[in-house]
Amino acid sequence: MFRPENAQSLAGLAFILVVCWAMSENRRTFPWKLAAGAIFVQIVLILLLFGLPGSQAVIQTINNGVDGLGAATAQGTRFVFGYMGGGDQPYQVTNSGALFTFAFQVLPLILVISALSALLWHWHVLKWVIRIFGILFQRTMGLGGASALAVAANIFLGMIESPIVIRAYLDRLTRSELFLMMVVGLATVAGSTMVAYATILKASLPNAAAHVLVASIISAPAGVLLARIVVPEKQGLGGAYADYTSLLKYDSAIDAISKGTMDGLSVVLNISAILIVFVALVAIGNGLLSVFPPVYGEPLTIERVLGVFFAPLAWAMGVHWDEALKAGYLLGVKLMLTEFIAFIQLGAVPAGEMSERTRMIMTYALCGFANVGSVGITVSGIGVLMPERRNEIIGMVWKALVAGFLATCMTAALVGAMPHELFGR
Repeated sequence: MFRPENAQSLAGLAFILVVCWAMSENRRTFPWKLAAGAIFVQIVLILLLFGLPGSQAVIQTINNGVDGLGAATAQGTRFVFGYMGGGDQPYQVTNSGALFTFAFQVLPLILVISALSALLWHWHVLKWVIRIFGILFQRTMGLGGASALAVAANIFLGMIESPIVIRAYLDRLTRSELFLMMVVGLATVAGSTMVAYATILKASLPNAAAHVLVASIISAPAGVLLARIVVPEKQGLGGAYADYTSLLKYDSAIDAISKGTMDGLSVVLNISAILIVFVALVAIGNGLLSVFPPVYGEPLTIERVLGVFFAPLAWAMGVHWDEALKAGYLLGVKLMLTEFIAFIQLGAVPAGEMSERTRMIMTYALCGFANVGSVGITVSGIGVLMPERRNEIIGMVWKALVAGFLATCMTAALVGAMPHELFGR
């Protein structure tokens, strides 16, 4: 059933497209066919998982898979860290809620998923999945082979790993294709972090694993569309061919597991350091703001400032105005800090303070790497692969950040525009 809040989300989707058109390097053109194709792909992918008969069984399988990975990881964590990692407690426990430790119960999942992804890549399983998505994007949105492959790779790999997949074709990418690759990398997340996000949200959002998976997949076509609006392709350019071979290779299954684990360790250390530093910086910022008098009876904090700034965008995505300040704050946290911190805070919101609809919309809005810290990662990572175009990358990276951020918001608005009953509520 179509409701007023669905129309609200549709208006928000249109608003996001207008904002990107206003940023365009050529406002005389608008990719109408691509817009129709991208939104069509998003809707089809949502319907495939949530709308088809038997889809609930698929969703339950995904959730069970995430729980299984979590249980398997927990055994390794308990073996290494003992009672601190969830093993038998040597003391009487009076507050079981305090036993949860983010470093031991969530971050180890990234190590396991990273190693598993590398192994599936070596066994060609992940390559074929990426190839299928690459062909889908190539046929429905008119992307060149190399761009389609990079977009598909971004769904499961990271924003730096995916350019490696098409490294042989990087020198042939046009300015528009290069920008597209950057935007999609910022609009999606790596497979190694999807399970961690689902684990964080599973206690507060039904079918969290399915929502996180779909969020990363359908934000890819949204990123393609917004990238093409901001930096349109010039007539007759683009379309570099890709034969689906890759420079990303492993010598053996053991080599894949070991290198995947080391890559995951790098991600874990990076996330841990960022969480420590940025949480501390927010605390410092709130301490500095405490010198100002209370506003409307409450202390002035970074959370409240971000909430006010992004509340209109949250409302445009379909969030009820009573929850827009809290949702706007989460958008600000995602942009200025990281999506990991935003997901942690979303999962910590008590059930009575946020509706299930808002939680679902925010899950899609937060599921992307578009944050200020990723700007440096993008410049350094892609710049190493394309040193001769480093200045061009630097010149486009901030626009790519805005487009990548808005791509996840566009995805959230599209989900908000669809009937509630589709998602089993």
